[in-house]
Amino acid sequence: MPSHTDYALARRALLRDLRRGVIRTEDVCDAHPELVRAAKHVGEPTGRPCPICAEDTLRLVSYVYGDGLRDANGRCLTAEGELERLARKHDEFARYVVEVCHDCRWNHLTRRELHGRAHRARRVG
Repeated sequence: MPSHTDYALARRALLRDLRRGVIRTEDVCDAHPELVRAAKHVGEPTGRPCPICAEDTLRLVSYVYGDGLRDANGRCLTAEGELERLARKHDEFARYVVEVCHDCRWNHLTRRELHGRAHRARRVG
């Protein structure tokens, strides 16, 4: 089983459809207010402009999901080293990385990664 899934092709297809008029800007700039807030306050800057509004407000926000995470399940990662601490304590969980513009509300899932003790050996080797 692969330890990550990259959604770059889906992103390109979505942006192509937007340019062609197949979908509207409102259909892709619909981030939930909590996601926008997370992007603004704890999101990691990408160093790239937003593909929709071209502002330098594009951020990456990470969420973790897993049966064994208990209180951390569904939480946004906010502290440095938090992912590594969770990976040492739990056998398996997924991290979802979402690209968000806190200006125009563009959002797109960019990556899904598997973490935890069950996947540590694969990354090291």
